[in-house]
Amino acid sequence: MNIPEGWTQDNGALRRSYRFRDFAEAFAFLTRVALHAEKVDHHPEFTSVWNRVDFRLTSHDARRITERDLALAAVIDRLAEGGAQ
Repeated sequence: MNIPEGWTQDNGALRRSYRFRDFAEAFAFLTRVALHAEKVDHHPEFTSVWNRVDFRLTSHDARRITERDLALAAVIDRLAEGGAQ
């Protein structure tokens, strides 16, 4: 399994943090991620604090990282382009 650049593997999950200029940009990014996640029925764990969004991706039913997590990580990276610092 190839862990995407910028992501780390921790206890069976992929993790990554993104920082934005302000709360509004972070929230807009998270909204884009949420809309995609709903479409593909694969929902990430996340926390958001002001300008930072932290993700933890794992397939709970499989109890490990799966191709769905890798695909979601790639989409999250693409959605963050141009906005994340």
